[in-house]
Amino acid sequence: MSAPLVSMRGLGRTFVSRKGLFGAHRSMRAVDDVTLDIPAGKVTGVVGESGCGKSTLARLALRLIEASSGSVTFDGTDIGSLEPAAMRQIRRRMQMVFQDPYSSLDPRYSIADCLLEPFAIQGLMPPARQRAAQVDDLLDMVGLARSVASSFPHQLSGGQKQRVGIARALALKPQLLVLDEPTASLDVSIQAQIIELLERFRDDFGLTYLFISHDLGLVRYFCDQIVVMYLGRIVEVMDRPDARPRHPYSRALLNSTFAPDPAKRRVVTPMAGEIPSPFALPPGCAFAARCPQASALCKAERPTLAESTAGGRIACHHPQD
Repeated sequence: MSAPLVSMRGLGRTFVSRKGLFGAHRSMRAVDDVTLDIPAGKVTGVVGESGCGKSTLARLALRLIEASSGSVTFDGTDIGSLEPAAMRQIRRRMQMVFQDPYSSLDPRYSIADCLLEPFAIQGLMPPARQRAAQVDDLLDMVGLARSVASSFPHQLSGGQKQRVGIARALALKPQLLVLDEPTASLDVSIQAQIIELLERFRDDFGLTYLFISHDLGLVRYFCDQIVVMYLGRIVEVMDRPDARPRHPYSRALLNSTFAPDPAKRRVVTPMAGEIPSPFALPPGCAFAARCPQASALCKAERPTLAESTAGGRIACHHPQD
């Protein structure tokens, strides 16, 4: 792996809510003590069930929300310590593609206005005579007809909207692109087109991706390292896409993926046990109630994320071989 472009150390985010209208306040640790390096020029995938903290981690990486603890370093700069003006400057080098292309574009803006918005926000708006050419270049880059520039978001398909979102994210030529389930709301054929487009940009521009997904099969195909999260914590980091998962939860995710080839399909055994409440996590491993290998140690002591002899890192008292 190359040197890290982004480093997270002890990163955490706590949300506080009220249980009912008159109930007491309660807190939920959406991201808990995450330490992770994102290598430059590589694709780091983050997988896990809905509610495990993937999207919160993505927003923390860009400081779209403030961390409750820990730090995020981008290219040697602690972004949590930056003043607003300095943070705005560094945002030129980091961008995000959101999950829902239907709500990530302002319906009042034409597509040309959407693509020029990053330049306006950063005070880099090209002269009026050059704006149409700038928009055309961005549309060409993502394979959209130039005539789309005068359209509005409601006139485009979901795949076209997501291409516009990618073009907008690349407008300022960033180094880091955070992709929050960019294919989740698209048809399978359109998903393949978007992944192909992202692969081309990664190779052509040397981009660094943080790719959030719940699809371990897609992450294995697209990513260079895989991070598995469960209830706000990293339970395993696989340093190769073809690495064999050793954490019971990682294996359960892998076994639940659908194989198109009937000869390769397997019987999926549902996990027993209940998911703990994120507002009242148990003292030990959060996965212990669902893990067939759980011991008394697992229920009493939370495992730490440590280097594995087989490569990568794992947080498990009884890793599988």
